[in-house]
Amino acid sequence: MLTAAFYDTRTYDRKYFGTAPEGQGVLWRFHDFRLSAETVPTARGTAAVCIFVNDRVDRPCIEALGEAGVKLIALRCAGFNNVDLAAAKECGIPVVRVPAYSPHAVAEHTVALLLTLNRKIHRAYNRVRDLNFSLSGLVGFDLHGKTVGIVGTGRIGRITAEIFAGFGTRILAFDPFPSAEWAEKRGITYTSFHGLLEHSDVVSLHLPLTPQSHYLINEKSIGRMKPGAHLINTSRGKLIDTSAVIDALKAGHLGGVALDVYEEEEGIFFEDLSGEVLQDDELSRLLVFPNVLITSHQAFLTHEALSEIARVTSTNIIRFADGQPFLDGTQL
Repeated sequence: MLTAAFYDTRTYDRKYFGTAPEGQGVLWRFHDFRLSAETVPTARGTAAVCIFVNDRVDRPCIEALGEAGVKLIALRCAGFNNVDLAAAKECGIPVVRVPAYSPHAVAEHTVALLLTLNRKIHRAYNRVRDLNFSLSGLVGFDLHGKTVGIVGTGRIGRITAEIFAGFGTRILAFDPFPSAEWAEKRGITYTSFHGLLEHSDVVSLHLPLTPQSHYLINEKSIGRMKPGAHLINTSRGKLIDTSAVIDALKAGHLGGVALDVYEEEEGIFFEDLSGEVLQDDELSRLLVFPNVLITSHQAFLTHEALSEIARVTSTNIIRFADGQPFLDGTQL
C-alpha cells in the first residue's frame, strides 16, 4: 500500500479522504502542520505528499523532498502559485492538482457574499439575536437591473455570471481568452477590463494568480470603478492591493467589499485566533468597516467539492503507484 504524507490537515480532510472509495489504497499520514523545507523530514518513507494552498513548496522544499525519496506532489486544490514548478521539473517530481472540484460551490458562495453584504443579513442576524428588531442602517439595493462585471470567464466565472443573470442583471465580462459562443448564447457582453470597471455596479474576480494578474485591482483600477461599486473576490488574495482597497473604502469610493481570500492569509485563515491579538494591521483595518464582509477561504467548502477533491487526488496517487497516466488536465 502506498503511503502519502498529508499536510495542513483539517477535520473535514480526515473525513473525506479517510472514507473516499478511491483512497482506500492509500495509507494517509495526516499532519496538522504545513509542509515547508523545515518539515520535509516528516515525509520520509512516503511516496507522495498531499498539500494545500498555504503549504510552502519552494525550491529548497522540493529539493529536500527529492532527497527524502518523495516521488509525487499532489495539490488538493486548483491554485498552484505556492509550488515552484520549475524546481519540481528539475527534480523529476510530477505535480498534480484538482483543477475543477466544484465550480458551483465557489460561484454560489460569490453570490451569497454579495447578497449578504448588500442586504446586511449578517448585521441583521446579530441584531435580532440581541432582540434588536430595528431596521435602521439595513437598507440595501435591488440587484435586478444592475450591471455585474465578471473578470475571468473560466468555469467558475461563467457559472457566476449565469447565476447573476438570473437576478435580471446585465452581465459584462472580461477575459484574455473570451468564450464567444457561451457569451452569445447567454446574452453576455465581453468588453475591455477598463470598460468593465467603468460600467459595473458589481465587480467579481475569477482569475488565477499570475504575474499579469498580481494586484490587478490597485489604486488606478479602483479609480476607474463607478463610485459606490461593490467588489467581490473569491479567487486569489493577491489579485487585490489591500492598501488601495482600504484607501478607497475610507474615501467612500467603494460601496462595499466582500472577500473570501486575502493576500496575506497564510497563518491566519483556517486557524482559530479568537483568543489572540491579530497581528495583521491591514486585515484588522478591513474588519472594522461596516461595508466589508470577509470569510476565511471557505468558498470551496461543500460536500460535493470535498468529495471531488478527495476522489481526484486519491485517484491520481493510486494511478501514479500503478504506473498509469494521471487524470486528464490534472498534471501541471
